[in-house]
Amino acid sequence: MADVEPIFSAVSSNAHHLYTLLQCIGFASKATVQLTPDGIRFSAEESRVIQGLAFLDKALFTSYTFNPPTAPNNTSRDSGDDDDSSDTSYHPCFVVSLSALLETLKIFGMNDSSAAGTYKTASVQPSNSSSSNAFTTPALLFDRSCTLQYFRTGSPLGITLSETGVKTTCELTTYEPDGGEVDIPLQRDAIIMKVIMRSAWLHNAIAELGATNPNVLKISASATQEPFFALSGSGGPFSESSVEFSVEQPSQNNGAASQSRKVLTDDGTSRPRAKRVKPAPTVTETFLVSPPSSMGSRIKQDYRFSLIQKASRAMAVANKVSIRNDRQGVLSLQFMIEFDTHGSGGARPSGGALGPIVAFVDFRFVPLLDDEGAAGEEGTGDLD
Repeated sequence: MADVEPIFSAVSSNAHHLYTLLQCIGFASKATVQLTPDGIRFSAEESRVIQGLAFLDKALFTSYTFNPPTAPNNTSRDSGDDDDSSDTSYHPCFVVSLSALLETLKIFGMNDSSAAGTYKTASVQPSNSSSSNAFTTPALLFDRSCTLQYFRTGSPLGITLSETGVKTTCELTTYEPDGGEVDIPLQRDAIIMKVIMRSAWLHNAIAELGATNPNVLKISASATQEPFFALSGSGGPFSESSVEFSVEQPSQNNGAASQSRKVLTDDGTSRPRAKRVKPAPTVTETFLVSPPSSMGSRIKQDYRFSLIQKASRAMAVANKVSIRNDRQGVLSLQFMIEFDTHGSGGARPSGGALGPIVAFVDFRFVPLLDDEGAAGEEGTGDLD
């Protein structure tokens, strides 16, 4: 098989980046993988009520090659009214054991304790190239690479570690999708709430609410009434708890007085704080709430708390999170994760980027119905 040109081949100089993204959706044992010219899409779901999507952009790899195969006859027929060019090739899709893949990447890229800390340090502190020398772990990892290969439809997913001239290969069995994998739909043209904030704030709030072991997470948002944005947990063995994000009211004084308020920037200097036109939680960068008339002035939705907790890994490593809600109540938590390329063994990504690489992990949750929420608050039903 070595003489056959693979459908897909990618080389990474930092397996920890791949491990970090895939671990975010590691709540399921299997994942559906789709190979595309722009990257690898991993999708994990559970009981059709939670779905995690992780996209490994080709910029994460030092080299990325994709040779789309010719579509099978049945795929061409299913394309319907598509033009001739669309049914000559397709993007391979298969199922792989996500737990086995994580264990493999963990062996390859996590066996050095300092490598595990590379990402966390880069996400909260500016890089300091002067602190790196020939005896630090990043310098010792220059000759390490992880190669992913998929040769043909139905072949295993090959993972090869090359380290100082020694190669270790692992092959993961791939399976055909059963056809039941359907993305939880998010109506992008019917978004009624969009909140962008630092992911650490959401992570802290969920951890705080989790201390009371609730069954239901209640999200409440309003553009005109306090609390403007609040999360609460209910239905557990302890009393109900809530977290309300603080609000900075528009200044009632003149413009000169409002401009006297300062905010500290990343470089240590200060600048005037921008005056907000409408009240909004101080911790948010974007706060848009437009409930339909049937909801009144406030958006209220309930979700199974244990499902929201499955996104805790993504909350912990992400820089920012976009919280979106559509008219059907589907909740989307889209996490933005930045990787510092300075600690990746010195290899330049395939995209040629010199700065941080941005990756995204998206979680989608189906809301609880009214009777399900009531059952959770009573401590019965399937919300245990």
